[in-house]
Amino acid sequence: MPITSSAKKALRVSARRRVLNNRVKKHLKEIIKQVEKFAKEGKKDEAKKLLSSAYQAIDKAAKKGIIKKNNAARKKSRLAKLLK
Repeated sequence: MPITSSAKKALRVSARRRVLNNRVKKHLKEIIKQVEKFAKEGKKDEAKKLLSSAYQAIDKAAKKGIIKKNNAARKKSRLAKLLK
């Protein structure tokens, strides 16, 4: 357990950030899975509609530092390749 008041505050802040980061990651994974599912089922037009929102979620996560820039680029590239 933290002893100093600044360490206690840091613990509270990191717990709060962890919750927010996990929420963004979960949303990211869910939307990517939806696009992949539609692509696998052959529903390309529905997958393409979701693609822009998937890109948006990926870019937001990269901007917030939840995933790294190259990781975001790789995810976007793989989704685009999946729909070709």
